[in-house]
Amino acid sequence: MPAPDAVLKLCETFAEHREHFRSGNYNEFQLRKQFLDPLFEALGWDMANSQGLAPQYRDVIHEDAIKIGPHVKAPDYAFTLHGQRKFFLEAKKPSVNIKGDVAPAYQLRRYAWSAKLPLSILSDFEEFAIYDTRIKPAPGDPSSKARVFYCTYDQYAEKWDEIAAIFSRDAILKGSFDKYADSAKKKKGTAEVDTAFLEEIERWRDLLARNFALRNPTLNVRDLNFAVQKTIDRLVFLRICEDRGTEDYGRLRIVANGTQTYPRLLELFRAADARYNSGLFHFSKEKGQAEEPDTLTPNLALDDKTLKDIIAHLYYPDSPYEFSVLPADILGSVYERFLGKTIRLTDGHQAKIEEKPEVRKAGGVYYTPSYIVDYIVQNTLGKLLTPETEKPIPLADAAKLKVVDPACGSGSFLIVAYQYLLDWHRDRYADNPERWSKGKTATLYQAKGGEWRLTTAEKKRILLNNIHGVDVDAAAVEVTKLSLLLKVLEGETGEIAQRDFLKERERILPDLANNIKCGNSLIGPNFYDAPEMDLLDDEARYRVNVFDWESGFPEVFKQGGFDCVIGNPPYVQLSMEKFKDDSITSYLKRAFSFSGGRANTFAFFFEQSRKIAAQQGKVSFIVPNTLLTQEGYEELRKRFVHETILEQLIQSKGQIFVGAVVETVIVLLGKTIIPDHEVQFGWISPDGSIEEQARVPQIEFLKNYKCAFAAPADEGASRVKSRMEAAVSQMGDLLNFNQAIALKHDRASCLDGSPLTSHHKMVLDGRHIGRFLTEDSQNYFKFDLAKIHSCKREDIFLLDEKIFMRRVGDRIIATLDDRQRFALNTLVVVSPKPECVWGIRFILGVLNSKLVNFYYVTFLKSSKKVFSEIQARQTQQIPLPELNLANSANVEKHDRMVSLVDRMLALVPKRRAEANPQAAAQLDAQISATDRQIDRLVYDLYGLTEEEIALVEGA
Repeated sequence: MPAPDAVLKLCETFAEHREHFRSGNYNEFQLRKQFLDPLFEALGWDMANSQGLAPQYRDVIHEDAIKIGPHVKAPDYAFTLHGQRKFFLEAKKPSVNIKGDVAPAYQLRRYAWSAKLPLSILSDFEEFAIYDTRIKPAPGDPSSKARVFYCTYDQYAEKWDEIAAIFSRDAILKGSFDKYADSAKKKKGTAEVDTAFLEEIERWRDLLARNFALRNPTLNVRDLNFAVQKTIDRLVFLRICEDRGTEDYGRLRIVANGTQTYPRLLELFRAADARYNSGLFHFSKEKGQAEEPDTLTPNLALDDKTLKDIIAHLYYPDSPYEFSVLPADILGSVYERFLGKTIRLTDGHQAKIEEKPEVRKAGGVYYTPSYIVDYIVQNTLGKLLTPETEKPIPLADAAKLKVVDPACGSGSFLIVAYQYLLDWHRDRYADNPERWSKGKTATLYQAKGGEWRLTTAEKKRILLNNIHGVDVDAAAVEVTKLSLLLKVLEGETGEIAQRDFLKERERILPDLANNIKCGNSLIGPNFYDAPEMDLLDDEARYRVNVFDWESGFPEVFKQGGFDCVIGNPPYVQLSMEKFKDDSITSYLKRAFSFSGGRANTFAFFFEQSRKIAAQQGKVSFIVPNTLLTQEGYEELRKRFVHETILEQLIQSKGQIFVGAVVETVIVLLGKTIIPDHEVQFGWISPDGSIEEQARVPQIEFLKNYKCAFAAPADEGASRVKSRMEAAVSQMGDLLNFNQAIALKHDRASCLDGSPLTSHHKMVLDGRHIGRFLTEDSQNYFKFDLAKIHSCKREDIFLLDEKIFMRRVGDRIIATLDDRQRFALNTLVVVSPKPECVWGIRFILGVLNSKLVNFYYVTFLKSSKKVFSEIQARQTQQIPLPELNLANSANVEKHDRMVSLVDRMLALVPKRRAEANPQAAAQLDAQISATDRQIDRLVYDLYGLTEEEIALVEGA
């Protein structure tokens, strides 16, 4: 589209008076009002908030000037959509050389990179520059570094389409901004702020651990972890306070000048105790303090060199971070992964960093995406504060609401819940500012620009009154406290904090010791009732860390329990075999109900949450969606439909945890059963939007909890289902499905350079098979029937012919093995039972067909987006077509399938090896034609109509 007349007029005005505008007399404020505001209004942005939207929903936030350093202030504009930042605009007066000056570009890039924004703009109207702000900024970068677009004002007319296609409000609503950003996402040099900051604090941990261990030879491993974590938390807290204006900028850096750095730092920490309280800086016993003071770290020794290095990397030029704009969820994400490792001491008292055992077992630490957290908070706490079709509840009732995350980790759910409470209270008070902004008990004050904000005292009251958390990891508890305390100070200035400090004659921050507790949410004091528990040593007792909910939160249980139980509990699969001799797992077996061998901690958290929730309370967790389908969770599904109100089952589209192959579902429960209640099924997208599938009366599940919980299929799919299920047999009736065996230990020693013998068996995994394709592996293990080895099910591998099926893939992927190869447990082994008269190639053709995949995805798998895992138990439920081989017509169909599958088994490997593109194209055509013939034969075997076939093909 052409540039609007308003923009062309701006360009004419600038050209006419260019020399005046470029003079030092024309300042940035004038430029913003006369040129930049109208320019972005032409892009559809409500620059002056003419709609009168609440502060958190304004299109554009004009940042208050905050003195961060000698010459630094907050970003001039933050452009937002639905309360989420999309990009920054940093304005400069026209006398600044945007194209050539290094400082303005570095300043903008630090802001936007720290805020984890993909693109941002630097402009003085005369010049307009766009930067890819995922590229980590460095002080020596030229102004052209990471710049992806540049033009001058006289090019706006010809470049307007390009600018508007990315930065207009409509373009962002339509996703064009995100698509443009994604197109350059893998650009060389990108290093997102959370990854970079994680690497930084992990380096600090290593430096501190090594030096504390070296200079304090009597320090035990538990005290070493405590000292390192506390020191990092305190440094991060004070440095963020400096950038947010509640501490004088550079105080930490002054400490690093000269010698005796650690003693001087401790003096600064003690001063912070007098100012902030909070427990973060708690060094001596005081009346009313719930926790014991830290008498450990003040008596340790630490070298100057170590601290000087760390502090230098908190400041320009060594630090690229702008802590004033670093989002709370970024800090939480960083700490969540940081807490996945721990420090251990070697026999020589040297510190080593390693993954915690539980993290190693789980395959890593996975941070819950913000849109999932937002959704859970909105639909639990949000619905309690403002019930549907009703007005917000009275303020007195809001004061009684108790929120808890029983596995709080770094505090991501509690931070969002706390922010929700802050926004809700601010909006309520702002309805009558005259009442709430005056007097000694004022809860509001008016910031620059007219925005109403809660006073520090009110934010403290809400935090202490409403927010609670528990975690078994002491370090996680401290991080949660840190994150919440920083949230209290968010948006404050030094002047306001000092005013509140002097007015109340009390410390600025609250002590959270009674709100955020360290303990095992699942294991109570009755753990020690069993006689054998008396034999546990001190270290084992410390590790168990029993927690008594009622004595931990007595005020909460006086009023009936928690109103809102939320979170992402750990997903730890416990071995049933261990229940015989492991004290913790045997306790869990006694304390919680489950069946079918699926003893997973997330199921225990559901049961525990019902015990601690108030009668009218809500419970919502994000958990693996295997809960909806696996036989082992029948008991849990039964309890959901018989003992609770099952409000929502909202599945995520695809993988939400980076690096984790797990599909998830948000489960929302209420404790009070409501007659005629309907369960809402739906999908949640990464933008937080919900696609509702169906609403199903809960009564329909009362007798069907053994089956998968799923939304009803549409009418056409239901007809296909009925047609297929007319068969009397399921795959499990005639076929064996066995998970292959992990052979890691045997496999590791087989290729040591020694020659292969007849005892060596090739070992395959998911990488070695495709549809109708089996490739050789370079891995072998030594198999000898006369010797003991780890493979206890050799019979399933020594078959002359068998089917290998992937456990991970975007559809059922199966192939034939006729060489007695072995496999790791990423594969499923399928073989005919004795009563099966069909050939194995016939079965392979049916398994790989479109129809069987359609049935699996639509009716057996709880996610339609991807297969995270092909469940053997569910595959067994697929109906098999009727095929009586006494009938000659059926024999012909059977043999036709076998012939087609043999053709595929020959064509697919040949295509894989073909290098000639013309020959490859011919093979592709043959494979497609054969695949279609297999599909048509399967449709015929199940008796589908042409209309039903079209539905399957379309899906």
